[in-house]
Amino acid sequence: MKRRSFLRNTGLTGAGLFVGFSLTQCKVDEVPGIINLLKTNIDNEAIGLALNNYLNIDPSGLITIMAHKPEMGQGTFHSIPLILAEELDVDPDGISIKIAKGDEERYGPQGVGGSGSVRDMWMPLRNLGASARHMLRQAAANTWGIDIKDTSTDNGFVIGKEGVKLSYGDLVEKAKDIEVPETIELKAISEFKYIGKSKKRTDINSKVNGSANFGIDMRVEGMVYASIVHCPGWKGTVKSIDDADTRKIAGVTDVVKTVRPLFKNTQEAVAVIADTYWAALQGARALKVSWEDNKHAISTEDIFKTMHSKTKEDGMLDKENGQFETAFAKSDTPFEATYETPFLSHSPIEPMGCLADVKGDKAEVWATTQTPGWCKGEMAKMLEIKPENITINIPFLGGAFGRRLIHGPILQACDLSKKIGKPVRVLWTREEDTMNGPFRPGSVNALRGTLSAEGKIDSLEHKVVTPSIGHALFGRDASTKVPGSAMAPLHEYYTIPNYRSKYVFMDVDPMPLLWWRSVYSSTNVFAHESFIDELAVAAKKDPMDFRLDLLEDDERKHKLLKTLRQRSDWDKALPEGWGKGVAISHCFQATAAHVVYISKTGTGVKIEKIHTAVDCGIAVNENNIIAQAEGCIVMGLTAAYKDAMIVKDGVTQNSNFHNYRMLRINEIPELDIFVMKNEESPVGAGEPGLPPVAPALTNAIFNLTGNRIRKLPFELDKVGVIG
Repeated sequence: MKRRSFLRNTGLTGAGLFVGFSLTQCKVDEVPGIINLLKTNIDNEAIGLALNNYLNIDPSGLITIMAHKPEMGQGTFHSIPLILAEELDVDPDGISIKIAKGDEERYGPQGVGGSGSVRDMWMPLRNLGASARHMLRQAAANTWGIDIKDTSTDNGFVIGKEGVKLSYGDLVEKAKDIEVPETIELKAISEFKYIGKSKKRTDINSKVNGSANFGIDMRVEGMVYASIVHCPGWKGTVKSIDDADTRKIAGVTDVVKTVRPLFKNTQEAVAVIADTYWAALQGARALKVSWEDNKHAISTEDIFKTMHSKTKEDGMLDKENGQFETAFAKSDTPFEATYETPFLSHSPIEPMGCLADVKGDKAEVWATTQTPGWCKGEMAKMLEIKPENITINIPFLGGAFGRRLIHGPILQACDLSKKIGKPVRVLWTREEDTMNGPFRPGSVNALRGTLSAEGKIDSLEHKVVTPSIGHALFGRDASTKVPGSAMAPLHEYYTIPNYRSKYVFMDVDPMPLLWWRSVYSSTNVFAHESFIDELAVAAKKDPMDFRLDLLEDDERKHKLLKTLRQRSDWDKALPEGWGKGVAISHCFQATAAHVVYISKTGTGVKIEKIHTAVDCGIAVNENNIIAQAEGCIVMGLTAAYKDAMIVKDGVTQNSNFHNYRMLRINEIPELDIFVMKNEESPVGAGEPGLPPVAPALTNAIFNLTGNRIRKLPFELDKVGVIG
């Protein structure tokens, strides 16, 4: 039964949930008008007069702000309009927010990734809101024949002398013709009414009641469905197709060869077209495809063996200060350790897919993409049409974490629609997405270091051995040039007198790779913060004190860690059978730190509580930052002790959530998240909380059991007894 059918038939009302429906309802087609309902819910046109590309005001008083960044759960649907609303001086709870189409000519860059949406739009949106407010004030001043200095605003009204006021709706007709000021005075931070508070996200109600439209919901008249069969490997070509059994399935209309574009490694595939998705899926399962050169000897076991051997290579210099080699050679007690992190799947809850309608030299898609502009360019190239002839509608994205940065399913749907002359809804199965990737790169990190006589770090080298995402996608050189993001964030927070970081390239072609939430910070920080902890233990220093000493030159990070120390009761005596660990990192211009408390349970441990402090500048919406930190913790714990992606003979062994497990709600510990207060410009919030999760946990495990974990993932219930 579809979500809306369930809600309609179960009689969801304010008085409670009354279930009274026949199971035969599950077989009923969509009610008449459902297609129009869906199209209405993603209608991108704002009514009223536009004061700028992001803002429309109707004479009736309705204010519409366009959310031009795709919403994938990170909260931009609310936080981006909130910035403009603050400077416009209207309560964001009283405005209409609409999802903008993919149109970078109108809205500028629309891509979401790298925790950059709020950071990049902070000043542009403030200026747009303040400019519009100025135009409305000038329109009122002209109406009253007074100086603009004698006007003020309050929640959608311009106020003049003796309290006389006009609504923005009353003024918009005159305001639209007023010249936009070249310079504008912005609100002082102390004047903010909405930013910095905890606000309820505008999209939550619709996601709870089922009216929110995700990519998987999209429908248009005359559409057909496509289920895709990909090669089990990554470079195979179609040798032969036996579709006799497939064509016997009621509803199947065609079997079509297609491709899965992966930039430098395009993959062949076969699509089963049908009147319903169920028929297409059954047809795909019945399809017999013979593949040419479909397997490769590549395996993750061999990859990690090679990466461990490559730690002996010199590597390419990334950053250096002081004289690491000299300082390391002088020490009588050098320390060395190697850490391993796995390949991982993104596994967003909404499967990958797209609805495409290609007609001649025009195309329209309903696409869950993080990068509308890039997507439009790729579509234009593949379809050989002009970008201005392409319309990209962007429903809500049901999770992404980097997975929707590239456009394989979208281009696949366009290819099929062009070939069969109908709108095509492509939907990948969970198995197709999990097994085919792309994946987060695995890594092996080798660290060396020494301590001074005072028990401080005198030297430290961090060597990263990992594949390059840029090489895997685009063929960029990574054997003679260090990929920039591969070394993040190793030299951006601690003060170490003799420090060096190096990179060693690992080629894993043809395995597809992609940016995964917090990218290489998710692997590098596990190694870095684990080794810092090992050095603290060797120096017989409290791990919190040890880190605070390293942060003495950085006031903001030092303050964050001191705040976390106090909030987590770090200095209180631990209960019997408990342990604690701490880790901190700085990435995407933000800092996050965790203290993890665990307790002993048989041969394993239980995570009792996680305390978190986050500094991402001004909190546009504090609730949203807390939610992002919670998501980072859940994803970080999943990556720490659930499943690695395993490849044998070129074929992925994981296929669905039974062997690529997600953290379940009953496994989530108590969380205490504190957002630091300051007046710095906002920076990243969606990713910085993830990297320190695993090392804070494994440091706590060492504190309790004496067992140092240097390889992820591990089994939480088998980490050993107290040593």
